[in-house]
Amino acid sequence: MVEAMRRAVHRDATEVAPTEALPIIDDATVLRVIELAMRVAEVMLSVGASAKEVVLAALRITGAYGLRNVHVDVTFNSITVSDHRHGGEWPVTIMRVVRSAVPDHYKLQRLQALVREVEEGLDLDEARRRFHAIRRMPFRYRASIVILAQALLAVGVGAMFGASWSILLVTLLAAIGVALTQAGLARLQVPLFFSQIAGAFVLTALTVVTALLARMGVEPFVDVRASIVVSSGIVLMLAGLAVVGAAQDAIDGFSLTAGGRILELTVQTLGVVLGILVGLERARALGVGMSPPSEALPLGPLPGQFVGAVIVAVAVAVFNGAGMRIIVVSAVLGIIAWGGFAVVTAAGLDQAPASFVGALVASIIGALMAPRLHVPSVAVTTAAILPLVPGAAVFRGLLGLVESGGETEHILFATSSLITAGMVGIALAAGATLGLFIGSPLARTFRGITPVLRAVGRPTAGGANVGVRVSDEPPR
Repeated sequence: MVEAMRRAVHRDATEVAPTEALPIIDDATVLRVIELAMRVAEVMLSVGASAKEVVLAALRITGAYGLRNVHVDVTFNSITVSDHRHGGEWPVTIMRVVRSAVPDHYKLQRLQALVREVEEGLDLDEARRRFHAIRRMPFRYRASIVILAQALLAVGVGAMFGASWSILLVTLLAAIGVALTQAGLARLQVPLFFSQIAGAFVLTALTVVTALLARMGVEPFVDVRASIVVSSGIVLMLAGLAVVGAAQDAIDGFSLTAGGRILELTVQTLGVVLGILVGLERARALGVGMSPPSEALPLGPLPGQFVGAVIVAVAVAVFNGAGMRIIVVSAVLGIIAWGGFAVVTAAGLDQAPASFVGALVASIIGALMAPRLHVPSVAVTTAAILPLVPGAAVFRGLLGLVESGGETEHILFATSSLITAGMVGIALAAGATLGLFIGSPLARTFRGITPVLRAVGRPTAGGANVGVRVSDEPPR
């Protein structure tokens, strides 16, 4: 009885599986494998992959070539890969710094395909050659197309607010001005903080000119609402994906990376706030009074919301370098995500739970469609949920803090806006992450069921049924 109780409480050492035999790999091969994993992880992080996806890709590559004791650490803009060698040998450790982050989902798609080929037995030398070919690939679209896509993003936001054709035209021109300004400063390697200030100043200046033309009775600027133009431009400069990315990294356990993303978003938003305040001060000096958008704008008619969501999703997919397949899937998922958001909002729930449902539905369907279409799920999900991101709410919160003047009421209002933005970001990240957790196993299950459904039974002489697979190829 005592022995039975002891076995019920303590685990028997004989029941534990023996230690796995470690493969013997020379140092030169280990270094080449780790370098390949490191370079793939570096490029994936720089083109828009999350910290978790980067770590998993590096571990999949090292595991495919026999390295089982590898540790990968991602800290915002640096990656460390270390192989703890067996016996008394020193570990092999490599660290790289990611100096720029420019989304390129087509390159991300090619890298994920390379990781799959490595797991299927691709030779190490061939894998290194293919990686260098992928790394040297230029961006898919010309700079003019990227600028036009950024401008269409602002137009899509304006359509969601129910803007008229005249307002959309002014929004397009203002967004092109902002995109050209920031593109020119990026070529001069100006820090993003000052680029945000310059872009916000140009946006405010163009909006003030539009207001002056409206006061003078010049058509078609008479009915232009300056608040929609400014809000659309703010969403262009603050897409808000940093909030979602930070929340997703925090959920996945990468706290330092999440903190770095939040700090980066704060600096970018402060740049926009300063640019708009400087522009407004110059406008007041010229005798043109205009207040910044301190309150959330109401959404327009439901058909316009869906049209705007599709335009935003397509624009995001284009300036992220996606191919036609990803663009089409992003547009479909944008409709699905906004449909889920609209249904939950119509039921009387707040923005955060509605955003969670929209991101969850889009993420699940995206995870089911991505393997069949050979596209990265993060690419289509990112474009689909961008109409839901709280970029404007972050701006209103920081603007309220800057203009509060120490008054408690204004500080509380601004803090409430920031908390709302944080909750929406967490809801979007939770919905997108949970959708991938649910959708990825379902996709693997469906891929496993498909060949079973395509098998037919053929009776044998003994009466048993033998599964015979049916070939899709015509008989030769």
